[in-house]
Amino acid sequence: MSRIAILGAGAWGTALAISLARRDGDGHAVTLWTRSAAAAGAMRERRENAIYLPGFGLPADLAITADPAEAVTGAEIVVSVVPSEHVRATYELFGPHLGKSGPRGAQLLVSATKGIEDGSLRRMSEVIVEVAAGFGLRLPVGVLSGPSFAQEVAAGSPTALTIASKDAGLAARVQREFGGATLRVYTNDDVVGVELGGALKNVIAIASGVVAGLGLGHNTAAALITRGIAETTRLALACGGRRETLAGLSGIGDLVLTCTGSLSRNRLVGIELGKGRELGEILAGLGGKVAEGVRTTHAALALAARQGIEMPITAQVGMILEGRRSPLAAMRELMARPGRDE
Repeated sequence: MSRIAILGAGAWGTALAISLARRDGDGHAVTLWTRSAAAAGAMRERRENAIYLPGFGLPADLAITADPAEAVTGAEIVVSVVPSEHVRATYELFGPHLGKSGPRGAQLLVSATKGIEDGSLRRMSEVIVEVAAGFGLRLPVGVLSGPSFAQEVAAGSPTALTIASKDAGLAARVQREFGGATLRVYTNDDVVGVELGGALKNVIAIASGVVAGLGLGHNTAAALITRGIAETTRLALACGGRRETLAGLSGIGDLVLTCTGSLSRNRLVGIELGKGRELGEILAGLGGKVAEGVRTTHAALALAARQGIEMPITAQVGMILEGRRSPLAAMRELMARPGRDE
């Protein structure tokens, strides 16, 4: 049994905390951190995250806190699940308390956030390494990704994920300690491919939702998803990822889930855009939940420009989000592109 801290009490962070705390009847000592003291108090009292993951009881021994020191001091594994725009600030807040590990060696840091930082265009693990270095810390860092709706993980539906790290010991330990009867974890050393696959699929999911919102049918959806895989793979390869990674759980697996599943917030945003609703109105209706693809789209396009990579679907999503092109006009633009070899 390990002591594990989960930073971020959104739907995914809460689901991970539930899964790890109840693991095969021999759960870990898990602490769930939320920035809001009021939210922490409400979850402790009700034993439920009524805002982000209603209907799923929190294990009695799951600790919940808004105190950074209480959350991570002595934790052997720290998993961050905050939205991408808050990752840097979160690690700056936690920096003074990191590195104080338990009895089994160095504290391990795991990112379970899918996104690219605006401006710097850094992946989340790169942001974590940079901030930690500012506190004089050189801790092992890994990335947890794959097709995983929070509600299904919390319900105990069988789920497969990938833990990617250049540190083989970190990957092996997370695989061993996170895996169980309902969670299967594969290891990978391609951090770039795993991280970009998880981030870029959210953009294609918005496009897939637009197709559904326009009522264009299954042929269009299949073509969109397939070409979406092609352009996300191009960018990941240009950044140093491997093709086989993008063909795995954190690539095609996560993309297909997010593009087709009814629980996908990114797909929902696309559906509503396809129906003609304004982006601001759609996001306000998410009730504080995040559709990472909205923010990732512009970062992905900037990264693609830096690498000299063409991403036509992502470009059209960007114009739709900015209100510079209607969803139907965007689809017509994609169909009118010159023919090419597949």
